[in-house]
Amino acid sequence: QVHIVESGGGLVQPGGSLTLSCVASGVSITSYTVGWYRQVPGKQREMVASVSSFNTARYADSVRGRFFISRDNAKNTVYLQMNSLKAQDTAVYYCRLFNGDGMEYWGKGTLVTVSS
Repeated sequence: QVHIVESGGGLVQPGGSLTLSCVASGVSITSYTVGWYRQVPGKQREMVASVSSFNTARYADSVRGRFFISRDNAKNTVYLQMNSLKAQDTAVYYCRLFNGDGMEYWGKGTLVTVSS
């Protein structure tokens, strides 16, 4: 059975940093693109960053230069380093694994709150 578990969320002040982790079990992330998404109540879920199986990273314009995604295939884990956090970054952050064969797995999310 596949499990995707996000962790590392919490309360942080504006300008602060957090690192989120996405750990997969029951599946190897090696051949998957892994993405971080976020959602606030009343809005659509949006892609924040993704990293392909070839280690190519993509970022939403709103986070480029502040967030950095990385993967450790040996640990079956993907990280999202978030710097210079803003109130607008407050959301539930989700991890998604997907590939070209239509396989897709989501985690249940971790809440990030940016507030003074």
